[in-house]
Amino acid sequence: MDGQIGIRYKVDLERMLLDGSAEPTYLWLSLLEDITDCFSDDQQIGSGGFAVVYKGIVGERMVAVKKLSQTLDMHENKFHKEVECLMKAKHKNIVRFLGYCSDTQGRIANYEGKFVMADLRNWLLCFEYVPNGSLDKYITDSSGGLEWGERYQIIKGICEGLLHLHEKHILHLDLKPANILIDDRMVPKIADFGLSRCLDKDQTRAFTSHLCGSQGYLAPEFYRGQVAFFSDIYSLGVIIMEILTGEKGYPEDEYVRV
Repeated sequence: MDGQIGIRYKVDLERMLLDGSAEPTYLWLSLLEDITDCFSDDQQIGSGGFAVVYKGIVGERMVAVKKLSQTLDMHENKFHKEVECLMKAKHKNIVRFLGYCSDTQGRIANYEGKFVMADLRNWLLCFEYVPNGSLDKYITDSSGGLEWGERYQIIKGICEGLLHLHEKHILHLDLKPANILIDDRMVPKIADFGLSRCLDKDQTRAFTSHLCGSQGYLAPEFYRGQVAFFSDIYSLGVIIMEILTGEKGYPEDEYVRV
């Protein structure tokens, strides 16, 4: 992409940030490289088992760019499903999805002493930048931290965001304080749809033999290979108890694979 075209796409992204009704769109890899300084370590703002998140500079505004890091072990359909759920989820209590990039390039690589043509996959997601971090940093006991009115508004916002997802037939399946972002007005926004599922209109549950999730937030039916709307409700209940008491009723092992 030449310089003039790159500037045009950056301007288009800046306009999207100003227009809250703009639809998510495809974003070029070169654009995302440009706004994150080629995914510089200095721009890194978070990381997990499957992705690294970078801060992107777009004019006078900022975005968050999620770069999936385990693309070799991940089927492309899983990325497509995450994008599908994000395209449907538009609500003040859900982090705003701006666009995606799915770029695959052939590269020669040395594999066990032989040079082979390998696919280099770049799967990225772009979101609004939410400045105040995640909810887990605000959870304290009742003697300090957030005022009771703030706790109530956060709980109310999470409930409204989750209701919107369920009305769109979306299961989040990894609801926890670390996946709820807090903006500069203390408004909660549900984030991280890496495990989410979109159900058919008349479908209320799904079955799977490959389950991942976060310890302490998994509903009992997860262990039977069943996921449904009440799976998210169970996680919501745990979060509400944490917000009210500041305590976790489970071990600190963060992630489990079933």
